[in-house]
Formats: sequence, structure tokens, C-alpha cells
Amino acid sequence: MPSAPAWHLLTGEYAPQPGGVGDYSRLVALALARAGQQVHVWAPGDAGTRVEDGVTVHRLPGLYTPLGLPRLSRGLDACPGPRRLLLQYVPHAFGLKAMNVPFCAWFAARRQDERWVFFHEVVYPWSPRAPLRHQVLAGTTRLMVRLVAGAADRVFVSIPAWLEHLPARARRGAGLHPVPSNLPTEAPEAAVQAVRSGLGNGLVLGHFGTYGTSISGLLEPVLVPLLHADPERQALLLGHGSKAFREALAGRHPALAGRLHAAGGLAPEDAAAHLRACDLLLQPYPDGVSARRGSVMGGLGLGLPIITNTGHLTEPLWRELGPVELVEGTAPGPWLDAAERLLAHAGERAALHERATRVYRERFALERTVEALLRPQGGAR
Repeated sequence: MPSAPAWHLLTGEYAPQPGGVGDYSRLVALALARAGQQVHVWAPGDAGTRVEDGVTVHRLPGLYTPLGLPRLSRGLDACPGPRRLLLQYVPHAFGLKAMNVPFCAWFAARRQDERWVFFHEVVYPWSPRAPLRHQVLAGTTRLMVRLVAGAADRVFVSIPAWLEHLPARARRGAGLHPVPSNLPTEAPEAAVQAVRSGLGNGLVLGHFGTYGTSISGLLEPVLVPLLHADPERQALLLGHGSKAFREALAGRHPALAGRLHAAGGLAPEDAAAHLRACDLLLQPYPDGVSARRGSVMGGLGLGLPIITNTGHLTEPLWRELGPVELVEGTAPGPWLDAAERLLAHAGERAALHERATRVYRERFALERTVEALLRPQGGAR
């Protein structure tokens, strides 16, 4: 009887390097190892190989560049077969300014191994009005996807919108598997209360993210009026970039400075405790909530009441299953109405908690991803 293939995760980042894909890759690698699988991870970094919690982690500088690919090939070939490559695909993660066609061609040519790919991101958006360099980037990322997906033995996508960019053969057999939360789904009550003790007695409005302008520009017109409406309310800003955003916001609204709290980037356990200290999360997205957003998954995994919005990437499940308070679009008016209603009714927030907990467990939890990876494939592709 042939032996089971060893897993070889190819990722552009791996914890403790910061990044959502790196955190996700570590969660999947550890879960596979706990399930009795042999697991290797290949990631850029200072040269070295070590076993971390049952996972063999290989780090090599410039791993996915044209100069690094021969080293990657030699490293893989030195590992006993059979081998199953599981590529964590994000176009910008492999260097060459998100245009690493040589790496994609290398993956397509690696016929001696099983080739699986998980698409976290797919292509750079194309617009006829964009600068030429952006059009070149958009075209190149589409070529890369066709190379990788066309050669893969099995394909997974994090959201349905990515399917339209895949070749027809890959699209027909692709599995939809949302990315779970990278944070713990529980937090010790003592740690939560320690956070709450520094926030006063009012209701706490939270946001978790990296505070890029496309999101912070949507957050401010909602957060500021909600704080002005009740002098007891507090804002807790979490994630990398939160301290800079807090300083800028306090400068524009000095009367609110004492109620704006920023924790910055935190270890996963600390981030979970801070999130649990919030009564309501405000999570606006310019393209709408989707399962690719690790920031909303962090709160959902903890069962928090969340307000977020629809957009062109929003999957039907957000409306059908109701794990969040869903606002149509990003205009502040509907957001403020929804937030005031939820802040005034603890029962509605409790109902959201129940739905979020159930939907996350049934649809998004890490166990669902691992089940899909270990499930025998229904028919050859």
C-alpha cells in the first residue's frame, strides 16, 4: 500500500513573521501535524531548518526568486516522496513586485509532486484608466493565476469571487474554504476584565484592522458621531496602525482624546482578550465583508456582535445566516442607525453573539479547513 504524501506548505510568510497568511499557514501546519500528518513548511528567511511543534520549517533567503528556486528544488528533492505541495497563493508574497512569473512556471513544471493551491488573493484589479504600470501588473497576475491553477491537482479559494479568474477546469473542481480566525476563539475572563478595567464604565466600540486609508476613512464618520452621542462610550482600536490612527483622530477631535484607546499590534492571546472587552465591533470594508477578511474573522471567532457592510465581494452567506449586523454599503447614516439600535438593546447583541458563534463553528472554524484537506478527493482532476 503506497505511503501517504508528506505535506509541503509553500508560503511567502510564516509566523513569527507578521502577516495573516503566515499566521494561517502556521495554524494549518500545526493542525495537520496534530492529525498525524508529516508536515514541512518552506518560507523565506534566514537560512535554517528546525522542527517547531512537530512541523519541519525550512527557511531560505530569496526562496521564490529565480536565484532561490534551484535551492528550493534541491531541498524538496532531498525529502522522501511522495510529496504534496500546498501553495498559499498571494501574488505579492513571492517577490518580484507581485510579478513572479518564474516561480509560477516552476510550480507548474513540478510534475513529480502533487500540486495543491489555496488562493487567498488572486489578481491585481484591472482598469482601462489605470496607469500603464498597473495595467501591466493586472495582466501579469492573471497570467500567474492561469499558470498555477492550470497545473494544480486540487484548488481551493477563500471566497467565491476568486473563481471567475480561474481557468474553467480549475473552476469546476475548486473547493470553497474560508480562512478561519488567526486568533484564539476564547479568552480568559480575568484577562478580559483587566482590559475593561482601563476603559471606564461605558459601552466599548471596537475596531480591529491595519487602518489603511480605504478603511479608516469609512470608520471615522461612524465612530466619531457614536462617541459624541454618549460621553460614557469608549473606543478601543486594535491592530497594527491603531496607535497612529488614534493620534490622528485625537488631533482632529480633541474632545474625544480621553476616550480613544489604541493597543497596537498584540500577541494573539492578548488581541483576543482586547476584542472580548468590546461591546460592539465596527468593521467597514470598501469592497464589503467577505471571508477573506481576517479582521472580521477575529471578532466572529469570539462570537462578538459586529456591524459590517455589503459590497461586491460579499458572499451570500452573510445575508442568509446573519452572523453579523449587515448594512447595505458604507454611507454613515445606516451604520449609525444600526449601531444605536444595537447599543440600546443588549438582547439584540446577545442574539448576534449566538448566531456568530454557531455560524463560525459550522462554516469557518479551522477544523472545517483541515477536514477538507484530509477528505479524499471525489474523482480525479
